[in-house]
Amino acid sequence: MSLVNVHNEWDPLEEMIVGVAQGAQVPRPDRGLFALDYSEQHDYIEDIPSGPYPQQVIEEASEDLDAFAAFLRSHGVIVRRPDVTDHRAVFGTCAWKTDGEYNYCPRDVLLPIGQTIIEAPMALRSRYLEPFAYRRHLAEYFASGSNWISAPKPQLLDSTYRINPKDGSIIANDEPIFDAANVIRVGEDILYLVSRSGNELGCQWLQRVLGDRYRVHPVSGVYDGTHLDTTITVVRPGLVVLCPERIRKDQVPALFKNWDIIWAPEMVDTGYCWSYPRASIWQGMNFIMVNPALAVINDQQVPLIRALEKRGIDVAPLKMRHARSLSGGFHCVSVDIRRRGTLEDYR
Repeated sequence: MSLVNVHNEWDPLEEMIVGVAQGAQVPRPDRGLFALDYSEQHDYIEDIPSGPYPQQVIEEASEDLDAFAAFLRSHGVIVRRPDVTDHRAVFGTCAWKTDGEYNYCPRDVLLPIGQTIIEAPMALRSRYLEPFAYRRHLAEYFASGSNWISAPKPQLLDSTYRINPKDGSIIANDEPIFDAANVIRVGEDILYLVSRSGNELGCQWLQRVLGDRYRVHPVSGVYDGTHLDTTITVVRPGLVVLCPERIRKDQVPALFKNWDIIWAPEMVDTGYCWSYPRASIWQGMNFIMVNPALAVINDQQVPLIRALEKRGIDVAPLKMRHARSLSGGFHCVSVDIRRRGTLEDYR
């Protein structure tokens, strides 16, 4: 029996991978990291504040991740963790060299859909080898009967990245590129954010791999940042949270036409270290559903918690103190591997 089985964002959770903070760092400066994360705040690639995060950040983030994992286990969820990696090691291709970033956000790396798990062709060079931290788990999933696919490894040449373009995308459309967190599963419908961490060719590749059973919908023109899960958070069939700063009412995906929409209230700024956050204030929207009636949300996001409670959702408020520094809330720092449910059409 396949250990991988997930069709949406809300069915009762049975197994999840939760990230680790040990060894997290901002990678060495390169064109990709600058184009995606820093070009709007700094003038030169060399201005990127590379290096390890402060030890206090690592320790507190680890405490928060461990508490999250313990909460999931208390609700009967099997929790796995990635291997700790030495991200200081230099690696690369014939065209470039870099070092690593972290194993904090498994949501960016792995994309489970149905009984298939896909290693994403990620946009940053520094995350090129990150899937290796999950290989022992992937091998066990494969042995159980799950399908295990690695998307084509992108070359990520300098020509891939356009720094502050006046028109068009920051990343070129020469090869499939996307982070797994560009994708949200809603049964037979798959939303795919076209952004600086996912190009149109990646969307086409995903549709072709998944086949006719799924409809992959490109979401474009709403948010050119990175991932979709700080813009759209699906709570349960018929209920979705949308970011009012990024999506206009006339841009709401057709899939949600007849759904109840919570326009996210103003987020509480949870702060960040250094001079520049790696995630926006909308990181507060980054929460997960343990089941259709229970959400795990950053405990500081009280207005959002109240909005969900008004819709009959129970909320477990947990600490996530460094979501903006490390660029990962509860949805980012986890990836659901198995949920109890079947593939359905929610249109």
